[in-house]
Amino acid sequence: MKIFTSVLFSVLFAFSLSAQSYSDAIIGKWKSEDKKTVVEIYKQGNVYLGKIVWIAQPIDTDTGKPRTDIENPDPAKRNVPLIGLVVMRNLQFKDGFWKDGEIYNSGNGETYDGDIWLENNDLLKMKAYWYFMSQTESWTREK
Repeated sequence: MKIFTSVLFSVLFAFSLSAQSYSDAIIGKWKSEDKKTVVEIYKQGNVYLGKIVWIAQPIDTDTGKPRTDIENPDPAKRNVPLIGLVVMRNLQFKDGFWKDGEIYNSGNGETYDGDIWLENNDLLKMKAYWYFMSQTESWTREK
């Protein structure tokens, strides 16, 4: 009986480690579907966030300065540089998905409810919700 209990505990422990490591599988750099942005997803406490680490055109051609969040609905935040801008917040790993987060679109200044899942280790699907509509994008892991 002791051997059975020991084996059962070992198997359950291995499964819990596997689930924990899968929850972190999203961590890394991801290139957007249009190939114009790379977002680094990272963990902070029990939630996952994402910040812009690369954009195709980092310099504003009109000003010669780094591009900023000019579409932000808050005028006080329109001078915040796009590089380093947090665009994914509060994603929580539940049932194989990263759920209940917010996704900010710096292109239009809108924030959406969003969920993320992995099709495989190198393909991320992100679904953004706006009222009764949704849109899904496919992002690829940056290597």
